[in-house]
Amino acid sequence: VETPPKVNRTEPSERNDGSLVSVLKTLLFFTVLMITLPIGLYFASKSFLFEASLGFSSNDSYFYAAIVAVLAVHVVLALFVYVAWNEGSPQWREGKQD
Repeated sequence: VETPPKVNRTEPSERNDGSLVSVLKTLLFFTVLMITLPIGLYFASKSFLFEASLGFSSNDSYFYAAIVAVLAVHVVLALFVYVAWNEGSPQWREGKQD
């Protein structure tokens, strides 16, 4: 008498809980990145890059530092979309095959 092979299957609720935790960690990471990176780049580029290194006036450095911060926001958003798109299950992306 042959016994059927053991298949290591996780319960759907366990799989969903792990997936939910992963999604929340990703969301929290990108939320913190969205807050800290643009603000940090704004002040760092204003002080060190535009005023100290390039010698721009204070008014000009405000303008260019704001452009750097906006670009940082767009980069973080693009990375979030990329990670969120690739985080889905491969079965869902390829179409469910029953």
